[in-house]
Amino acid sequence: MSKPEFIIIGGGIAGLSAAVALLQKGFKVEVYEGAPVLKAAGAGLGVGANALKAMKLLGLGEQLLEKGKVLAGAKILNEQGDLITRTDSIRISSLFGTDNITIHRAELLTVLAGALPREAIKTDKKCVEFTERPGGGVSVRFHDGTIAEADGLIAADGIHSVIRRKVVPAAVPRYSGYTCWRSVVSGTPAGYDDSVFTETWGSLGRFGIMPLSNNQIYWFACVNAPARDPRFAEFGVRELGQQFRGYHAPIGELLAKTEDAALLHNDIYDLKPLKRFAYGSTVLIGDAAHATTPNLGQGAGQAMEDAVFLANCLAVESGIPEAFRRFEQLRIPRTRKIVNTSWTIGKIAQLDSKLLCKARNSLFRLVPARANERQLRFLLDIHFDEIGS
Repeated sequence: MSKPEFIIIGGGIAGLSAAVALLQKGFKVEVYEGAPVLKAAGAGLGVGANALKAMKLLGLGEQLLEKGKVLAGAKILNEQGDLITRTDSIRISSLFGTDNITIHRAELLTVLAGALPREAIKTDKKCVEFTERPGGGVSVRFHDGTIAEADGLIAADGIHSVIRRKVVPAAVPRYSGYTCWRSVVSGTPAGYDDSVFTETWGSLGRFGIMPLSNNQIYWFACVNAPARDPRFAEFGVRELGQQFRGYHAPIGELLAKTEDAALLHNDIYDLKPLKRFAYGSTVLIGDAAHATTPNLGQGAGQAMEDAVFLANCLAVESGIPEAFRRFEQLRIPRTRKIVNTSWTIGKIAQLDSKLLCKARNSLFRLVPARANERQLRFLLDIHFDEIGS
């Protein structure tokens, strides 16, 4: 009997990872991306040990290690640059058998797309509607009037998923309360340790600095704001420099090296955890299922985990709906905890009262290292062989 065929909607990290995983299990897959080309836009991101383990299972771990940058640690600082808390990534990595790396999103997508046959990816195919066929399977209609049919549908079309909008119309993106600017600059500032990721927490906003390979730095800045605030929509590098004036080096230098045209600006949203991912012959994965705020650095990682678990479920279950339900059972508890924890950390990190910030920093300094390690263990110590391989 021939293997089932699947349509994947969305050519981002979740969709491409799922396509690689399913093809390696012998399934037939076509990825449909609404944009005219696969999006190379974006900035830096972290790939935790859990996600790198998933990519190693797909045979892509070494490529990511070559293109990425291994982190030695992470620090949270106050506005003056004084340490609040730190994490030893090298030691933690040794516990879980792999590293934590940073990588440019474009580099990651290039590796994923390169692992697929060119004909498996269809661009300029925006999904507008889908239906479950009476005899089983799905039919998908695109904006150009064309229709594709398959045995199963995998929705990897992001936080604003067209597929989710139909199956769970009440599940709409939830605004975090803060807006974010991001960019990538070349050149490491003098005195900066480019083996360590830092976040600076202050009453005027939060500033993150993430080293990338090729002597690049990814930075992000988060400021509390109403959703779609027109004042912040007009912010450029000069205004950000004023916002973070007085914060420690090299924040001012990184902003000065950034061109307005290279700024990416978005309000930060997530999804309140869903009760279901599986709907018959359709399943939600990645941000379509469990979009999270970026405070744990697990958005991309959870999409990569999804890909491996989904392929394993399909390989061992007797039918597509059964496999999708098994995937849902495995993934909902973990992703729910990550979404909720990240939301809480964001609220703590974005405190804008100087008094509360001082109290928060003092409390964080008292947290023993083993408590931080427990959280990291939950995030990084993932086992993909729970349902077969």
